[in-house]
Amino acid sequence: MESGPWTVTAEQAGQTVAAVLRAHVPSLSWSKARELVERGQVRVDGRTVTDAAERLQAGMTVERAGREGAPARREPDLLVHLDAEVAVVRKPAGLLTVPFERTDRDTLLSRARVAIRRRETSRGAVHNPTLRAVQRLDKDTSGLVVFARTLPAQRHLQRQFTEHTALRRYLAIVHGAARDAIYDTVLVPDRGDGLRGSWNARRGDPSPEARGAVTYVAVEKRLRGATLVSCRLETGRTHQIRIHLSEAGHPLLGETVYVRDFKGAWLPAPRLMLHATELGFVHPHTGEELRFTEAPPDDFIAVLEELSRRA
Repeated sequence: MESGPWTVTAEQAGQTVAAVLRAHVPSLSWSKARELVERGQVRVDGRTVTDAAERLQAGMTVERAGREGAPARREPDLLVHLDAEVAVVRKPAGLLTVPFERTDRDTLLSRARVAIRRRETSRGAVHNPTLRAVQRLDKDTSGLVVFARTLPAQRHLQRQFTEHTALRRYLAIVHGAARDAIYDTVLVPDRGDGLRGSWNARRGDPSPEARGAVTYVAVEKRLRGATLVSCRLETGRTHQIRIHLSEAGHPLLGETVYVRDFKGAWLPAPRLMLHATELGFVHPHTGEELRFTEAPPDDFIAVLEELSRRA
């Protein structure tokens, strides 16, 4: 079978990966083209893609990768819970939740669609799943995320997050000896040094973009030079946990932004040590109270174990 690379023409712009692949390899059936993509055997601009429904732009290159008959890559199952209204998904660190720019193709949203299509196709349903964003995690944060599958479900879930009735609990490894605390501040886009942070009344009235932010912090374990804490959100402002703990003198391990005022010894970490470990909400259709927990991934556990050995 030909392997390319092939360049997406102006006439092919907007077509799916599977469609462009079939245009250059007419002997491929639709099901075989989708299977090759979902098995990680097709690259677009050098990037392995797994969503056969991803639409391409003119000038992109498409090529086969991997040998015929190669076994499918074994990847962790993203799906924690799936029904007709909601999907709860485990997000790996290093991945955007949703696209930030049009060129962001590989996101949790796109991977979740592939995972849902695979599961439901195996049950006889063939379609391109609709997913609607309800919440977002930072790129370097791991853990649980909920997507809505219908517009009414999205509105119902968003209302729970807005009214602070949804449960969100995170685990974080922070510098120093943190304490149990409640951080209740007003966050502004620019605290005076160009960074997002808590408003200081001495600087006058806050900007119109100011929003209240409440984080409940509880110590889980003392470590050598650090503390494992759990953080329950009442609100869900951008970088809320990172800001509150940094302003308290306990920036997260792996923090690269909110670090200007920290004078202590830095501890190494492969990424931001923040994990969304618990998520709870009322099901938008059945009214059932759902609660999910997810243990931290291996990179988080490795840092925790290393600091525990030193303690």
